[in-house]
Amino acid sequence: MTISKELLDELLKGVERPEDLLGEAGLMKELKIKLMERMLGAELTAHLGYEEGKDAPAGQSNRRNGTSTKMLKGQDGELPLAENGGEKVGHGSGGMSLLRAA
Repeated sequence: MTISKELLDELLKGVERPEDLLGEAGLMKELKIKLMERMLGAELTAHLGYEEGKDAPAGQSNRRNGTSTKMLKGQDGELPLAENGGEKVGHGSGGMSLLRAA
């Protein structure tokens, strides 16, 4: 995937200091959080079989029931993620689409 100059310019708008990019409240941390939330949302959609904001299929016992904040621990420290509550999603759910907002 290639990131266009225009997209990069838009992302870097307002970045004036190294901290704006790499700091505790910087762009890199925000991007990591948003990407992880998108991936988790896509995994939940694939697992449950319906999009967020839509009704669950008839006979479906698993439902989306809101979000709560969870901390993801990694090499870069902790990232607060909005995690979907209720249904625990396992690994290996196929057919994820990261193109739609979760």
